[in-house]
Amino acid sequence: MLIDLHNHTRALSWDSDLDVDDLVERAKKAGLDGICLTEHDYFWDHDTVRQIAKRHDYLVIPGIEVNTEDGHVLCFGLEKYVYGMHRFAELAEHVGQAGGAMVAAHPYRRRMPWHPEKESELEEALARAARNTIWDACQGVELINGRGTPSENEFSARLGEMLGRPATAGSDAHRAADIGVCATEFLGRIEGLDDLIEALRAGRCRAASLRGGA
Repeated sequence: MLIDLHNHTRALSWDSDLDVDDLVERAKKAGLDGICLTEHDYFWDHDTVRQIAKRHDYLVIPGIEVNTEDGHVLCFGLEKYVYGMHRFAELAEHVGQAGGAMVAAHPYRRRMPWHPEKESELEEALARAARNTIWDACQGVELINGRGTPSENEFSARLGEMLGRPATAGSDAHRAADIGVCATEFLGRIEGLDDLIEALRAGRCRAASLRGGA
């Protein structure tokens, strides 16, 4: 199954142009089997998400993208924002207590060297990034971000290879052109949030770059 783990809508993310119903329909047309709603530091009500899914007869899963001091993290299994989640250790504790899962989003951000074309600078930046303990608590690392440049995603891919963590991909959709450029392929049936969390925790997934888009 192809599921886009990383999407934003104008309902709850100030920088998105996407209406949630339009996002769902465009994702269906792009050949995706499901999407996750991961707004910036805001949660969708789970009942509302179920209503959206029913309205479109489509897999829609609630999540969140939390901005922490160590980078952005996609979280699944939480239902409300608690002060202190901007500190990664506290966020990880909340997710762990909820039996959820976390994915490190666009890991190239704040970690790319000024001159990635210089191999020495690139190697140094990768080594420095790999020492960050954030990865140990994440069930996956987003190796392909739909809005990342080829060099940025290459940095993530090399970092992921060094870390040996399960790989995911997300469009990071904010507008129509972002939809369907990449997704996470799950090696089994995903029918809801619990299935998604279980698959991420088991590492039954891989990053998939897709042609075209919506």
